[in-house]
Amino acid sequence: MPGIEFQQPLLLLLLPLALLPLLPNRADALPFPWIEWLPADITGQRLHRLWQWLAALTIALLVAALAGPMSPENVIERIGRGAEISILLDRSASMDSEIRRAIQKDYQLTEVTQTKNGIAREALTWLLAQRPENRYALTLFNVVPMRIAEFTDDSAFLQAGLDASGIGRGPKETNMGRALLSAINAFNQRPYTGSRAVLLVSDGGAKLDEKTRQQIQEGMQRNKISLYFIYVQSGINTPDFELVGTDAKTRSEEIELHLFFQKIGVKYQVFQADDLASMSDAVAIIDGQENLPLTYFERIPGVDYSRFLLICALLSCAALTLMAVLRLESLK
Repeated sequence: MPGIEFQQPLLLLLLPLALLPLLPNRADALPFPWIEWLPADITGQRLHRLWQWLAALTIALLVAALAGPMSPENVIERIGRGAEISILLDRSASMDSEIRRAIQKDYQLTEVTQTKNGIAREALTWLLAQRPENRYALTLFNVVPMRIAEFTDDSAFLQAGLDASGIGRGPKETNMGRALLSAINAFNQRPYTGSRAVLLVSDGGAKLDEKTRQQIQEGMQRNKISLYFIYVQSGINTPDFELVGTDAKTRSEEIELHLFFQKIGVKYQVFQADDLASMSDAVAIIDGQENLPLTYFERIPGVDYSRFLLICALLSCAALTLMAVLRLESLK
């Protein structure tokens, strides 16, 4: 049947059972050996034929409903504004620590602080609410990357993934190289339809080996991805990217990662955040820059017709029941 798909097409082999009510029933003729002298019951014959066809229709409707008929799903092309952003969120143990920008004196009141993970989640939550037309992929990482969501615009699903990142504590170690490659590979086999970006949120860095550097550079260039690095500063002694030293012996892992990103050959921008305000400002700037026309495809699920067929079968059964009741009343 054109335009209709069946989830269980083999059940349609039971459709011949609908012919059973149309077969002659010999038991109805046994009590009357000769009825030629009786007048023709045209109304009764018509009602009996109607009963047979209703019974056959009921069986056919039930079989068809069990087969799971539905319309095929459609893919609609839409044009909006936004970007495809692969969010890469550090979930190591250090992200659960609080940010302290100064050493607290004994006589000072305890300063209310937030964890680095809490600040990152709050800012990213704002981004999800601000740009619902964006397509986001979410990956958490520590020792290994954990893909939470493929590219989607389901903000509730993405928000659940962000909320889950605040539960428990991760290990101390991180593998930045594997995490970056995982975020880059999320764009593989996807048609290029607009702006693309990897948003890395972390409080650490990494000294990547030459093979990993080459794979990251080739993947970023091949997939035409912009890179944004939000470095969450832990305190007053964390590196300052604005004061990058030239002496390789004094470079930290964060500085090494920053210098490598500058040489990738794609659009790269770094932000240093030490509180919710600076984190939110960084996310807002990224949101403003990645706001170009975006072509995306929306998948429209098929319509399940089983419920409609079951309702029709129920009405048919009600009609059969009514006819049976009237028949019994006429025999009294």
